[in-house]
This record gives sequence, C-alpha cells and structure tokens, in this order.
Amino acid sequence: MCTNGVNGNQFKMMLEQMDDQIALNRRWVHKLYHSADEANYAKTAQSLKEIQGLLDEARALITDAQDAVDKDQSDSSGVTVSLV
Repeated sequence: MCTNGVNGNQFKMMLEQMDDQIALNRRWVHKLYHSADEANYAKTAQSLKEIQGLLDEARALITDAQDAVDKDQSDSSGVTVSLV
C-alpha cells in the first residue's frame, strides 16, 4: 500500500534486507576478530571489536527506523493508493 508516495511494505522490507546484510557483516567481522585475536594481532583485533560494536549500533538504529516507519504510516494523512 502506498502512503504519501511511499510503499510502506516495500520500505519495511528494504529495512529488513539492510538489517540482514549488517547481521551477516557482523558475523564475518566477529570471525575475523577471533582469527586476529588468536594470532596475537592486538591492534587488528581491537579494531575489529570496535567495528562489531558499531555494527550492533547500526542494527539498533535499523530497528528504530522500522518502528518509526510504523509510526509514520499510522500518522499519515490517510491517503492511500490501491491498484484497481
């Protein structure tokens, strides 16, 4: 359903796709962190640990955006476009 020129369902699906991609990247960074840590690459491991935290923050913001889409849709003007 389109509201104010935006298909809300597609928009939410795109946010879910972004969350999935970030989750995948986070998993790989986690694996790299363990490899660096086991190899005693302290600076590299520290950087990778920080990246994990930033990716966690990004996922939290994606969740906030998903909640905001729901709120924005319910606050919209009520104009909808449907295929007839």
